Amino acid sequence: MGFSMQRDNLKTEIISGFTSFITMVYILALMPIMFAPLADMGFPVNSLFTATALSAIIGTLFMAFIAKRPFGLAPGLTLNTFFAETVCLSLGYPWQFALTAVLIEGLLFVLLCISNMRQIIFEMVPTPLKYAFAAGIGFFIAMIGFKNSGILAEGTIFNHMETLVTPTSLLFLLGLMLTGIFTALRVKGGLLLGIVIVTIVGLPAGVTTIPDELFSLPPSPEPLFCKFSFDYLLWPDFWVCVMTMLFFDVFDTLGTVVGVMASAGIIRKSGRIPHMRRIMLSDALATMTGACLGCSTVTTYVESATGFAEGGRTGVSAFVIALCFVASLFFAPLFLAIPAAATSPVMVVAGFYLFGVVRHIHLTKYLEAMPAFLSILLMPVTGSISDGILAGLLAYIILHYLTEMMKYYKKKKHNHINS
Repeated sequence: MGFSMQRDNLKTEIISGFTSFITMVYILALMPIMFAPLADMGFPVNSLFTATALSAIIGTLFMAFIAKRPFGLAPGLTLNTFFAETVCLSLGYPWQFALTAVLIEGLLFVLLCISNMRQIIFEMVPTPLKYAFAAGIGFFIAMIGFKNSGILAEGTIFNHMETLVTPTSLLFLLGLMLTGIFTALRVKGGLLLGIVIVTIVGLPAGVTTIPDELFSLPPSPEPLFCKFSFDYLLWPDFWVCVMTMLFFDVFDTLGTVVGVMASAGIIRKSGRIPHMRRIMLSDALATMTGACLGCSTVTTYVESATGFAEGGRTGVSAFVIALCFVASLFFAPLFLAIPAAATSPVMVVAGFYLFGVVRHIHLTKYLEAMPAFLSILLMPVTGSISDGILAGLLAYIILHYLTEMMKYYKKKKHNHINS
C-alpha cells in the first residue's frame, strides 16, 4: 500500500484521509434520521448507527487494500432515499425485502466487475464526457456545500439576503475565504486547517456546540445482521427494485470515480483510468458487506474529492478514513459536533478542483461539447450524478446518430442530383 513512502507524502495522505472523513461523518447522524419512519415497520433504528460505521470501515478498507486509492465509502444518500421512502414507505414492502435487494444488487455488481461487462460499460463513455462528469460533479459537490450552509434551500433556490447574515452563513463565508486563501497559497493541509479554525470560531458564535459527552459505547448491530428474506426472489417487483439499485450504484460510482480521478490528472489519453476494475470491485464488495450489516447500498463518496484536493493519491488516505470511522464508533459526539459551516467551504473548494478539467473539453466541437454541457448542467440541477451521466450519454448518442443520418441523406441527395 505504500506505507514506506516519504514522510512528507505520508503526512499528505494522513491529512487527506482525515479531511475526507470530516466531510463524510455527517452520514452517521443522518442515517438514523432517514430511517426513523421505518421504526413502525419493525426496523431497529438504534442499531443503524453502528451498522453505518462498520459498513464504512469495511468498505473503505476494501478500497485501501484492493484498489489502493484514496476514496471513502459509506451508505449513499440517493439509494438511502430509494430504500426507505420508495421501496418501504411508498410501495409498502418490508425492509427485509429492500435489504435482500441490496445484497443481490451487490452480487450482480461484483459479477459485472469480474467480467468484461464492466470494461465495456466504461469504454462506452466517450473521453469528453468523462471530463464532463468531473466538472458536473464539481458543481454538484459545491451545491451540496452551499445547501449545507443554509444559503441555498432545497431545489437550488437562493434563500434570501437575510440568510447571508446568520451566524452559520457568516461562518461558512469565513471558511470559504480562508480555504480559498490557503488554496491559493498552496498551504499544506489548508482545507483541514480551515475546518479547524471555523469550528473553533463557531464556539462563541453558538454554531459549534460542545457535546455533553465525548465517549459513548455504540449500540449492538446484531438486530440488523443478515436479516434477509429470500422468499421474494421470485417476485417481479423484487427484480425491478434490484435493477434500479444496480443502475444507480454502477453509474453513481462510475461518475464519482471518473470525475474525481480526471480532476486529479489520473486519466490516460485513451480515457482509461488505472485500477478502475479494482475500484469498482471494492465498491461492489462494500455493497454486499453493507447489506449483511443491515445498511442500504454502500457507495464511493463524492466527498472524497476533498481528500484529493489535499493531495491524497494512495490507499493510505482510505486507510486513515477507515481508522477515523473506527474512532467514531466510540467518539461520535466529538466528530458530530463539527458544524456544517466548517465542512461546507471545503466541499465548495473541492468542487472548484473538479471543475478545472472542463479545459480538456473542446468547446468548438459541438457534438462533444453540447452533451458534455448537458451532463454538467443536470448533475447539480437534478441533484443526481446518475441523471447527469444518463442525459449526457443519451444526448451524445442521439446527436451523433442524427448528424450522421443527415449527412448520409444529404450526400445521397447530392449524388442523385448529379446523376
